[in-house]
Formats: sequence, structure tokens, C-alpha cells
Amino acid sequence: MTVETSVPFRAGREGYASFRIPAVVTTASGAVLAFCEGRVGSQEDFGDIDVVLKRSTDGGRTWGPLQAVGRNGADLAGNPAPVVLDTGRVLLVQVRNAAAATEDAIRRGEVSAAAGRRVWVQHSDDDGLTWSAPREITGQVKKPNWRWYATTPGHAIQLTEASGHPGRVVVPANHSLPPTGTDNGTEGKYNGGHCLLSDDAGATWRIGYVDDNTNGYINVNETTAAELPDGRLYLNTRNDSPAPGNRADAHSRDGGQTLVRPFRPQASLTGPVVECSVLQLRDPDVLLFSGPADPGFRALMTVRRSTDSGTTWQSAHTVDGLPAAYSDLVRLDADTVGLLYETGDFGAYETITFRRIPLGELT
Repeated sequence: MTVETSVPFRAGREGYASFRIPAVVTTASGAVLAFCEGRVGSQEDFGDIDVVLKRSTDGGRTWGPLQAVGRNGADLAGNPAPVVLDTGRVLLVQVRNAAAATEDAIRRGEVSAAAGRRVWVQHSDDDGLTWSAPREITGQVKKPNWRWYATTPGHAIQLTEASGHPGRVVVPANHSLPPTGTDNGTEGKYNGGHCLLSDDAGATWRIGYVDDNTNGYINVNETTAAELPDGRLYLNTRNDSPAPGNRADAHSRDGGQTLVRPFRPQASLTGPVVECSVLQLRDPDVLLFSGPADPGFRALMTVRRSTDSGTTWQSAHTVDGLPAAYSDLVRLDADTVGLLYETGDFGAYETITFRRIPLGELT
């Protein structure tokens, strides 16, 4: 088998100046759903932004027309967090902003909680062809003192029997807190991590673990999750504080309700400050991690593997030496893993590219 690539999203096309924040899942019938943010006017993280989707019925080799799945008028709908349930339904969690809700304004407390980041969910029962109306769940999953709020980015997960909580949906997320004491030079920049949990296929939601580490050592940020073969939940996060390296990880033994320990540095994963993705393979038993490997720049997209449940990591597949940023991993079939990632020849945000990687190259 050979590596194959395609480009579902290219900046400046199809009515959008930029495409960012990829997430990808494979449906029960084998369709590949590639989500991202379609940013209308610029590359900025706020403004007129839609959650957009492209479908592939040939394993990510070619893509259908662009769909705007989540719209919020001229304001942001973003951070898509999709998950395919055991029933075949595709759940999509996302956040939405009000007009004045830039990240800095929210973190500084200049925008009220009611007008800031809010959380919505919708679903598809036909492999992403059509979608339900979005339903707000903010009151179930956001505490009153949380300012900034973001789901994942990347795919969410549904737990199996091994976890002791079969069918539970887990959506990693992060938030910011009002500043207290030293704040690393940025007012309102305290980050915390938490997750959203649903035990009824997305009908109702609650907050699971919360890690509000405000000592300046680890600030939990964009987080991704995988269920290990023994049922534990493995969580890996972007760290914006001066701990060794820019990654941290944690485990949960109760399906995301609590953490065994707070997030701690994972210094064996070298890379810049950026979102990354994890994916647990069942056959063979290998945990994968995708993200840029250059220690100082968003570049050198690499897939790494762990055979000890995330304790240590080794390089498995280097894409190329080009600029690269956010990514998401998906199992396509028995022989192939998919990687949806931001990249370009001269900047990391020129395209969102899809790469079909033979399993043998990763394991």
C-alpha cells in the first residue's frame, strides 16, 4: 500500500478566506466526514465563522461538496467535536460566540458569560447528509466563573464495555478562569481543563473531571482523548506554561468523571505549542499521536506511536518538513489510518489536507 493524499479544504475557495480546526470521523457505513471552521473574512479566530463539512465515500480520496453544518449569523460557530455513536448517529458538539466575543475580551471578563462562548449539539442520522437543528446545552456543561470555553478540537469518543461506562460520550474541553495572583504576564490567561459527559447518547450532559491548575506550571488547554484497551481514558493536552515540553497528559479510571492525577508533563512528545490528536488502535494495540515535531515552530507533521499506553513515544511516520499545525486522526479500515491536518508550502494554514497512511507504516 502507498500513502495517498487529497485536499478537501483550500484557503480562499468556496466562499471562505481560511479553513482551520480540523476534525474527522468515519461513519458506520464507511463514509469519512471531514469538519473544520470555514472563516469567511480572514484567518482570525473570531468573526464570521461556520462549521463546515465535506463527505467522502471512497476513504478520503475524493470529496463531495462543502456543507455549512453550523451557522451563527455573522458570528462564530466553531470547534467542531464529532463522534459516531454505536447506533450510527453522528453527534456534533460545537461552540458559538456573540458579536463582541473575541478571545481576549472573554478572557478579560469584558464579555458576560451569557454573551460569551456557548455550547451546542446537533446530530445526523444519515451519515452527515442532513443535520438536526442545533440545541444549546451551555447550562449543563459550563460553570458561571468560566470565561473562555472551547471543545476539543478534534473528534470526541464513545466508551466501550471495558471502561465500565459503555456508551458514555466524552468530549474533552477547556476553559479559562479569572486571574488570581501571578498570571504569567497575561491577564485572564489561566486555563483549565474539563470534559463533557453524556450517558444517554447526547440527550443530557454534565461536567466530568475539572483540572484547574493555577500554579503556572501546567495550564491545560486543547485536549484530546482515547480509550485504552484496559478501559482507562487517556488524555493528552496542549500546555501553555513552562513545564518541561509543551505537552501534558493524564488518565481517568472512571470514564472521565475524575482524573487519577492532575495533568503532568509529557516531555517525550517534542513539539511547539499546538493542538494535537490521539487515536487508540485495537488491532494491533497501539496508541497514536499526531502533531508537529519541530520544537519551536508549527512544522514537521509527524505521527508517533506508544506501545505502553502513552508513557513513552516513538516516531512512526513523518509526513514532510513543511509548515503544519492542528490535526486529527481516524481509523479508516483494517489497513489504513487517516490524518486530517493543516499545512501548506509556505504557511501552516493554506490547506487542510487528508492523508491515507497504511497501518503497517505506523505499527
